Amino acid sequence: MKKHNVIKELSFEFAVTVIALYKTLIHSKKEYVMSKQLLRSGKAIGAIYREAEHAESAPDFIHKMAMVQKECNETMYWLELLHRTEYITLDQFKDIYPSALSLMKLSTKIITSSKARK
Repeated sequence: MKKHNVIKELSFEFAVTVIALYKTLIHSKKEYVMSKQLLRSGKAIGAIYREAEHAESAPDFIHKMAMVQKECNETMYWLELLHRTEYITLDQFKDIYPSALSLMKLSTKIITSSKARK
């Protein structure tokens, strides 16, 4: 039986949402710079987590999870900036930001528990 992997599933769905928002920003708002940064960091969360799944050692896993955490933080920054500069609405922000925050909290918890086991 396959184990349920919350961060893997959430990070993938988050990337799908980020891609949809990116498409909206470039087509409707003609915003290319910040949206590209959001796209890069938002997709990286899941991609780096997938790398972490096959880490070579516990320290390598912790390092990769720290990279996941950094990408979450950067993504949250771009979302906040896009909202404050009125490229995304409050509703759009409220739809996506909690997912980024959840991924940040999950990655932090994974790092903390991994360090405790070490």
